[in-house]
Formats: sequence, structure tokens, C-alpha cells
Amino acid sequence: MFTGIIESQGIIASIRKENENIRLTIQCKFIKELKIDQSVALNGVCLTVVDIANDTYDCVVIPETISKTNLSNLRLHDTVNLERAMLLGGRFDGHFVQGHVDCITTLLQMNNSNNQRDFIFEIPTEYKLHFIPRGSITINGVSLTIANVFTNKFQVSIIPYTFENTTFNQLKLGASVNLEFDLLGKYILNFLELKEKSNNTALS
Repeated sequence: MFTGIIESQGIIASIRKENENIRLTIQCKFIKELKIDQSVALNGVCLTVVDIANDTYDCVVIPETISKTNLSNLRLHDTVNLERAMLLGGRFDGHFVQGHVDCITTLLQMNNSNNQRDFIFEIPTEYKLHFIPRGSITINGVSLTIANVFTNKFQVSIIPYTFENTTFNQLKLGASVNLEFDLLGKYILNFLELKEKSNNTALS
């Protein structure tokens, strides 16, 4: 479990194919605090540490993860958002984040002002019910509040600190980003869907 508060940024030091998998080597500032088998969220994707050497660690991305995230777009020397799993009893500054990406979407527009930067992304049609104004969403591992929801797009607003200390400062128009929807919202929607199916079955 994560909170969506980015702990550090890492650098992709190596990308290797292992049959259908991708093995990533990440240069990391908190490498001395890592252990094999720990979970680290990389751009919002929960991955397991499988090897540690010097100032880098390795993780393996399987086909299921490749198909649902933007990790296959990573290139050598890219910067990535990193967050270790939350500690029991620690401060919970973001929201419940599992590191299980629901889908990817596209950056449509960027607007800058003195105190914030607005990013507007496309809403994937099949996930439209997950977007509500002032609701929580995770974008590339960053816990954010949805500022506005339009017909087929949504807006988040980034404070300068978040812009400077996450990969938001590298996003370009058309970029693909990982989305994870609010966990509580997903449970509620699933419950309502099951209830509707149950009612329809009872009436038939």
C-alpha cells in the first residue's frame, strides 16, 4: 500500500528483455534502505525489488503489467517517480494507493499560471464514472485531486513543489500516463453494479 506522495526520483540505468518480461535497473537515492522482496512504486506501478547492486536495484515487469501501464515507453536515463510502501503508524499524507494501475490516458493540454500548473487529460470512456470533481486520483504515482471534470477530459492542478519534484516537469503534450482510481470509489461502483445485476436477475 502506498500514499501517492513521491519519495524520490530515480533514473533508468538499464532496460533488458527477459523472454516476455522487461527487467529494469533503477538508480535510486534510498538504495541503502531497500531489501530484496520489498515493494517500490515506480511511476505508480507496484514492483518487487529482485536484486540490489551498488546504487541500483532491479525489478521485473511482466506482460500483464506491460499491457496496462506505460512502462514499455521507458527509455534509458529516463527519470521516474519512486515511493516505498507506507509504514504502519506513519503519516498518511495522500490517499489509499495500491500501485495497481487501472489504465493509461493521454495528456491533452497544459496551462501555466504564477502559482500552479494545470494539466488536462483525456477521460477513457469506459472509466468515466470514476472521475468526480474534488475526488482523488493517482497519475504516474502522484496523489492528486481532480479539479474539474468535462465531457471527455479532466483537469488536475499542480503546485510548484509537486511540479519540481516529480516527472510532471517532463510531460509533453500527447504523453501517456498511468492512472489509478480511488480505491473506495472502485469498491462502491462494484457494489452498485453487482446490486443492479442482482435486481435485474430477480425481475427476470
